[in-house]
Amino acid sequence: MALAVCLVLAGTGGALALAHPGGHPARTVAQRADPADPAADGLPHTAVEASAAAETCGKGWRHPRAGLQVFDVRNTTTSAVEVHLTDSTGALLGEVDGLAPGTTRPIRVTLGRGTYTFRCLAEDTDAVTGPAVRISRGPARGGPAVLPVNTHDLIPVTLAYQKWVADGFAGVVARVDTLRDAVDRGDLAAARAAWLPAHLAFVRLGGAYGAFGDLGAAVDGTDAGLPGGPHSPDFTGFHRVEYGLWHGEPATGLRGPADRLAADLTTLRTTWTDTRMDPLDLGLRTHEITEDSIQQDLTGRSDFGSGTSLASARAGLDGTAELVTLLRPLLTPRDTGLPRVDSGLRTAERDLDALASHGGWRAPAALPRADRERIDADFGDLAEQLAPVAVIFDVRRTS
Repeated sequence: MALAVCLVLAGTGGALALAHPGGHPARTVAQRADPADPAADGLPHTAVEASAAAETCGKGWRHPRAGLQVFDVRNTTTSAVEVHLTDSTGALLGEVDGLAPGTTRPIRVTLGRGTYTFRCLAEDTDAVTGPAVRISRGPARGGPAVLPVNTHDLIPVTLAYQKWVADGFAGVVARVDTLRDAVDRGDLAAARAAWLPAHLAFVRLGGAYGAFGDLGAAVDGTDAGLPGGPHSPDFTGFHRVEYGLWHGEPATGLRGPADRLAADLTTLRTTWTDTRMDPLDLGLRTHEITEDSIQQDLTGRSDFGSGTSLASARAGLDGTAELVTLLRPLLTPRDTGLPRVDSGLRTAERDLDALASHGGWRAPAALPRADRERIDADFGDLAEQLAPVAVIFDVRRTS
């Protein structure tokens, strides 16, 4: 599903407005606001065209001005158009993606002195750049401008991350072997002690989960959607073993699931050497790990008896931190909110570690209300701070 995104990157003031389908109801040409009249939001509006011709891409911008303003971009072609507003360095100030024929969508930006152009990328045609428009009066700086990344920027980072995951598999497999051996000899107390370290070692590789395919679901999926829930024969992996260990299942019943888990992980480790992650996924995964923790771990939906879903959330933070570290050279010049990402990670890590140090891991529902609200707030803030990362690393069409 397409999402509306309007990201505020602090530090320079203003917003990097990235409007995607669904962000605002499409307005027909007849409904668009007259740029000469004050808009309901009190901001100056300028109606501009999105077209497949250089001379008309951005047409209508006749009175350039500095400050916070809105461009109402109207598609005058017969196909969908992507529109970028860039500065003289090619850095992106705002965009509209998937603008349908005959519709208008806004780009809200803060402009300073400088030279700007609209770039129009209609389907099945070459990209065109409209006339340059110069603003010579007003503040020297406007809102943030983000230099787009390309696939070549991301390939070295992706290869480095793939190697990190490959190295991490050794520890996961070793810990699962310890878990399986305990089940095989019928020592369920030792198996319960071995389960959490094995599971957390796998969760730390969370940024790669989209590349694991069906094997990833077999290893760390839940019983969601399965007839019979945890009793379904299709319920496998870490959580199947967890359910049996904490619901009184005998070792004889757990040997099959534990053997299947070990076999699936060994296969996954072997096939990973030939897997190629999509570089476009890295920024998205950096944000999605935290979103998944909010939806699954902080709600207890990923808990099948051990009461350690918050430990899984903590391991997810480690995986997120690794991705941020690898992406940092590209993020530093593009995301002025990066210090807040670092702070958000440290806060969430500190608060979860403090909970674990006072009596061990507990299920979210067993926490005092104040603790639960604090953890929820930590992860909600972190997800907000990480959202720009997903947008910054969305590789855009250039030709």
